[in-house]
Amino acid sequence: METVFDWLTVAIFASIAVLFLQRSTQETPSDSMWHYLPPTAGCAIANQLGNNGYALTAIIMMLLILMYLVYFLKPFKSRD
Repeated sequence: METVFDWLTVAIFASIAVLFLQRSTQETPSDSMWHYLPPTAGCAIANQLGNNGYALTAIIMMLLILMYLVYFLKPFKSRD
């Protein structure tokens, strides 16, 4: 954990993991495990891009990951 990209991508990944664990304990899970693959793979790719000098591309990719989370996984949806 040497760069800012390491810290940011691990923080995003940890939030995805917590969301997955929270949702998997529901009686009827609202998400499939496959819904979590694009953002988690994106974290690894964004980290590698950032660590190899492609900072702008990595930042854009992290923003896209966050947009995916909000749009598809809806972590802030109200409980019914």
